[in-house]
Amino acid sequence: MSTYPNVNATKEMIKELVSIPSPSGNTEKVITFVDDYLKELNVETKRNRKGGLIATLPGKNNDEHRMLTAHVDTLGAMVKEVKSNGRLRLDLIGGFRYNSIEGEYCEIHTTSGKTITGTILMHQTSVHVYKDAGDAKRDQQNMEVRIDAKVENAEDIRALGIEVGDFVSFDPRVQITDNGFIKSRHLDDKASVAILLQLIKRLKEENITLPYTTNFLISNNEEIGYGGNSNITPETIEYLAVDMGAMGDGQSTDEYTVSICVKDGSGPYHYGLRKNLVQLAKGNDIGFKLDIYPYYGSDASAAIRAGHDIVHGLIGPGIDSSHAFERTHEDSLKHTENLLYHYVQSEMVSV
Repeated sequence: MSTYPNVNATKEMIKELVSIPSPSGNTEKVITFVDDYLKELNVETKRNRKGGLIATLPGKNNDEHRMLTAHVDTLGAMVKEVKSNGRLRLDLIGGFRYNSIEGEYCEIHTTSGKTITGTILMHQTSVHVYKDAGDAKRDQQNMEVRIDAKVENAEDIRALGIEVGDFVSFDPRVQITDNGFIKSRHLDDKASVAILLQLIKRLKEENITLPYTTNFLISNNEEIGYGGNSNITPETIEYLAVDMGAMGDGQSTDEYTVSICVKDGSGPYHYGLRKNLVQLAKGNDIGFKLDIYPYYGSDASAAIRAGHDIVHGLIGPGIDSSHAFERTHEDSLKHTENLLYHYVQSEMVSV
């Protein structure tokens, strides 16, 4: 029997996941990867019409359900304009800033299935030519993609098969350090997806029957606001989103514990569920921090906004520099996995 949590296995799973391009709207490849993994574990899965994946572990009580969700879609971009200078203008997918992708390698995914590489740069990049190279605004007008091909005009670009509406993904630049850090783009939220996959694997290996039927939604539209707002069974009482904990000035979240969100931009999370999560953490020697994320929304808050009558919560590993050059530590992954392991085997909050 393998050790749990096996943070090395989790980190390797994260590395695999972040290496599969999946900007919101173009997630079929990574959803198939997750589906194949779960089928190897003999877990029942099904797709929803939005392209997300739902895995189900039957429980002793099938009249009351739990749902856990993590999202596999990421930030990205789409070709906005094929420019006459042989470069591309972008339109962003998800909430981030142009400065966070300046100088980044990228891939353009054409509708014919070709992948063409490039680099995202300021138009005014060369300091030998542009006096305002450092001061010019990092925005849609000034940022462009330099394509790795001999192109001089829009006609050359279109001859490659590139057109408006093609998806653009960013190089994750994933690295695992010897002292326990993993740094990469798209840890939001592929770190949590890896954690859920490891959890499901452990439950299957231990032949654990959960107290309640538990559905796991791997959502694919969270970054654009509606990944987890549907496919919630009418029997669902508790809905727990597993997503990154946001770090910065005034935050208590760190890279070494599990973050339990008490409130975000959508308002407070369910008080009773929060207290249960805290009790589980304290009772099982799990490091945690309570926190408020001021500019944040989750699949759980999307489900509430959609009108579902559920108890909703949000936890996740602490992620530094969210929506940019992200990093976390294996300790945070371990504490998140442990809390989830005990949570899915616990009694529900009384309502």
